[in-house]
Amino acid sequence: MLVIQVKEGEGIDRALKRYKRKFDRTQTMRQLRKRQAFTKPSISRREEFIKAAYVQNLRIKEAE
Repeated sequence: MLVIQVKEGEGIDRALKRYKRKFDRTQTMRQLRKRQAFTKPSISRREEFIKAAYVQNLRIKEAE
């Protein structure tokens, strides 16, 4: 559970912003979404290869 200490004189908007930033850094939502469905290791490897090829093509086009 995340705990945010509200400093004296700090507005609730600022504290909420710090909470959201801290929540994003913990990557809680990403883990929950990832755990909703199982992906086979072969599929995850294939996705990595496709992503790597895409990035490589972008870099080649940028170098031209």
